[in-house]
Amino acid sequence: MLIKGLVKTTLIDYPGKVACIVFIAGCNFRCPYCQNPDLVAGYWELPTISEEEVFRHLKSRKKWLDGVCVSGGEPTLNKELPEFLRKIKSMGFLIKLDTNGTNPEMLKKLLDEKLVDYIAMDIKAPLEKYEEVVKTKVDLEKIKRSVEMIRSNDVDYEFRTTVVPGLLSSEDIEKICLWLRGSKRYYLQQFRPDVTLDASFRKVVPYRREEMLKCYNIAKENFKVCEVRGI
Repeated sequence: MLIKGLVKTTLIDYPGKVACIVFIAGCNFRCPYCQNPDLVAGYWELPTISEEEVFRHLKSRKKWLDGVCVSGGEPTLNKELPEFLRKIKSMGFLIKLDTNGTNPEMLKKLLDEKLVDYIAMDIKAPLEKYEEVVKTKVDLEKIKRSVEMIRSNDVDYEFRTTVVPGLLSSEDIEKICLWLRGSKRYYLQQFRPDVTLDASFRKVVPYRREEMLKCYNIAKENFKVCEVRGI
């Protein structure tokens, strides 16, 4: 498993918890606005962090950390992921998993073994626009299976969408809300152009606060918790 990043402490990535973040390289999407481009393309040039180094850090911070965020890239592409998470769980930490939902088979395994405590699944677009947004072929049935699996499980979770001008409109947000209606948590995330996979997206101007709030007003009645991040 290619661990290419370790943020030793975060107060914002695992809701209500003090955590660290482990970044695993490799992704099957090519979202042009991706905030972690080095984990999608060119990651072989980054130094690899050993699992042992991660475990040493966790052992040294056991009194202060509640959990571990496992992010990417797309962590579920790694067949070694369950064993890695088992080791983290054996140390007494909670685990939050970030995923794009393309591997429901792995997700089921993790849920069946109760290896994750919180799942954050990125919803890239309405289903009919997925391939346009992520710039690759997508098995939409797998996306739908992951959503339903998460919603029907007792695991804590959130769905989230990065609202990128030129890719998503308020009408698209409305379609997503109709699809996900009744879910526990849904977050609208402001697009940040400072670091992107496609360099041309660094020139894209994010939606104004008023435009993001318009999307929020469309979404808020459909979910138990709905918030806007990054404005």
